[in-house]
Amino acid sequence: MRAQFKAAGVDSLLVTHPADWYYLTGFTGESGVLLVERSGVTIITDGRFTTQVGEETRGVRLVEQKGALMEFTGRFLTGKGKRRVGFDPGRLTVAQLGQLKKVAGKQVTLVEAPSLITRLRARKDATEVARMRQAALLAGEVLSGVIKLLKPGVRENEIGAEIEYRMRRGGASGPAFESIVAFGERSALPHARPTAKRLKKNELVVLDLGAILAHYCSDITRTVYVGRAPARVKQWYGAVLEAQTAAVAAVRAGAACGDVDAAARQVLARHKLDRYFTHSTGHGLGLEVHEDPRLARGQQTRLEPGFVVTVEPGIYVPGYGGIRIEDDVAVYPEKTEVLTRIPRDLIEL
Repeated sequence: MRAQFKAAGVDSLLVTHPADWYYLTGFTGESGVLLVERSGVTIITDGRFTTQVGEETRGVRLVEQKGALMEFTGRFLTGKGKRRVGFDPGRLTVAQLGQLKKVAGKQVTLVEAPSLITRLRARKDATEVARMRQAALLAGEVLSGVIKLLKPGVRENEIGAEIEYRMRRGGASGPAFESIVAFGERSALPHARPTAKRLKKNELVVLDLGAILAHYCSDITRTVYVGRAPARVKQWYGAVLEAQTAAVAAVRAGAACGDVDAAARQVLARHKLDRYFTHSTGHGLGLEVHEDPRLARGQQTRLEPGFVVTVEPGIYVPGYGGIRIEDDVAVYPEKTEVLTRIPRDLIEL
């Protein structure tokens, strides 16, 4: 990361996002700031986390915060002499920036330095991919288990609670996001959250969930039909599966993210279903469930070895229901690996 300082025009970088400072140091506390300089690293945090810093980090200076965090940080920066301090504008609020500028004064120049850590986090090493593989396998096991609980009369929120319970029982620290459990016409809402709605026979069910295991996320979606699926549902499902297969095949080192998205859309267009595909094809995955890059229309970012992305095309027919299939894919120099392993065929219960 320090190698990027010169191009960014900074002497140091102020890190204010917990996932970023965990990535750089191993510190898992949720409050504080990290200052990365050319010759050292400092964590500023309060008394709740001082012991934690000592246990989780090596070679990091600890400074215990006194008073409000940003005001204390501004005073700390002024004691370092005149300097240019970078910050990620996507991670610092307007109010926080105002507090820093007010206290630091003219001695410190605060410089927007976006995405310095984001770019590093996008490229996972072998250890990170191994953790994500295990998180993906756990999510698949949980999903396979809860599918067996789908019977007429069960509520969406009961399935949602069962998902989180099984994740934690399997070793996860929690869900990567609030699980999506959507029955019937509610499955046409791409981000439906569980409600008290009861499952009826002859309904679509969309289950979208992810586990956090050893700090890394997984994300998987499967669609089930409770009953015997009618011909149009089978046709729709086949089209989405074909679109997802095409998009997964388009994932490779050097491919433009927009081309992966286009591979899915072209298939759905052939089936005259593209108007029902209302979101991007996928996103990066890692310490957080949504990271760079985006597999979206027109995105020119090239996939690189070490990237892990979701591939999740879907269609959403208002008043009837939706179908989505999602898997996690790791990119290597000469190949890819689908980390989520459970079958993708239509399940009729």
